[in-house]
Amino acid sequence: MGMSDYMRAVRARAGHDLLLLPAVSAVVVDVAGRVLLHRAVDTGNWHTIGGVLEPGEAPAAAAVREVFEETGVTAVVERLVGVYTTPEVRYPNGDLTMYVVTTFRCRPVAGEPIVNDDESLEVRYFAPDELPTLRPDQALRVAHALADCEAYFEL
Repeated sequence: MGMSDYMRAVRARAGHDLLLLPAVSAVVVDVAGRVLLHRAVDTGNWHTIGGVLEPGEAPAAAAVREVFEETGVTAVVERLVGVYTTPEVRYPNGDLTMYVVTTFRCRPVAGEPIVNDDESLEVRYFAPDELPTLRPDQALRVAHALADCEAYFEL
C-alpha cells in the first residue's frame, strides 16, 4: 500500500522534518506459536506487521487492516500487548519519524501468508527460537506478546 493519501498530504507540508505519529503493531501468533513477520522493501530488514492509523480509525481495526494489507492473512485481535515509542526512524527518502505504537497480539483466522503489498519482499512465520534480528523496540514488543503478562507502558 505504501504511504496513504493522508500521510502524503502531511509530508507535503512537513517535508522531511520529524513527525510523531500514532501507529499500530500486530504480533500475529499462529496455533504453533510462530510469529508472522515481513521483510521490508526499503531496508531489507525483518519487521513486525504494522503501520500508521488512518484518520478516524480505531487502533485494533488498524492492526487487523495492516495484517491483511501486508500479508493477506485475516486476523483477530486477542489482547493489548502495550504502548511503546520507537527511536527516530530515518527512511531512505529522508523522512524522519518517531512512532507511538499500540501493539496487539493477534491470531490468524484465514489465509496463508503472501506478499500482499508493495512494502514487503517476503512474509513468513518464525518459531520464537528462530526469529531473525529485529530492531530492539520491535523485539521487545514480540517478547511481550509471547509472554503472559499485563499490558506494557513506559514511564
